[in-house]
Amino acid sequence: MPLSPADFEYVAGFVRREASIVLGPGKEYLVEARLAPVARSAGCRDVSEFLANVRQRPNTTALQAIVDALTTNETSWFRDREPFTALTETVLPELISARSATRRLRVWSAACSSGQEPYSLAITLKQFLPAGWTFEIVASDISTEMIKRAEAGVFSQVEVNRGLPANALLHNFERDGAHWKVAPSLRQSVTFQRLNLAAPLPPIGQFDLVFLRNVLIYFDVETKNDVLNRIAKHLRPDGWLFLGAAETTIGVNDNYERFAVGRAAAYRLRQTTLAGVAGKG
Repeated sequence: MPLSPADFEYVAGFVRREASIVLGPGKEYLVEARLAPVARSAGCRDVSEFLANVRQRPNTTALQAIVDALTTNETSWFRDREPFTALTETVLPELISARSATRRLRVWSAACSSGQEPYSLAITLKQFLPAGWTFEIVASDISTEMIKRAEAGVFSQVEVNRGLPANALLHNFERDGAHWKVAPSLRQSVTFQRLNLAAPLPPIGQFDLVFLRNVLIYFDVETKNDVLNRIAKHLRPDGWLFLGAAETTIGVNDNYERFAVGRAAAYRLRQTTLAGVAGKG
């Protein structure tokens, strides 16, 4: 049964309130396709029956399943490559010089999906940081299911074939039957938590580097601005922010300045922003 206008309106309103995901007209087929497996798992004949049950008897599990299903989780290892090249050739050398006293870096992989991005970052830092340095990667996502998958650190052969170099696979993963599992030495450097970027953030501390890639494209301008304001409070004064190739802060949020880093772009807090923050302190 095709998704009714009332059902679509309910789902679109719910995910906008809960996750700031914007589902405009024309997305009815997407909603129906994404929720069909959820409906079957719940023992319903179709999506309409599932949504009728949820509306009559809301429960946390079903509502979270809707959010999980409608969150886009496209990802791969070292996605787009250029940001990682910029990281190793420009950003890390500068941070290594600036953090020579503490010899420690903190990185946030916001919207980490099934874990390929934070583990890619961990592999990079493990390889390029000097001896004696330590690092911590905080990985977050709004999807409970994705956090569970990422924490498990188990990937199929098809998944590791999507961008993971053979040497990185052999040095950082262990065979787990027909799958590959992240080695404990790498896994211990990454912590995972469910986090909604469009809501007030918990006390997660300051970061030297934030990867907020391919997330803002799903939000309206107001929400993008709010998210970038929240990120600014957790980015160190000389820290770096990486967005997706189709994303920018320009015309959205004035706290950041764009820099060309090789063939990629990255963002840093403006001096005027830092002065304003200091003045409020």
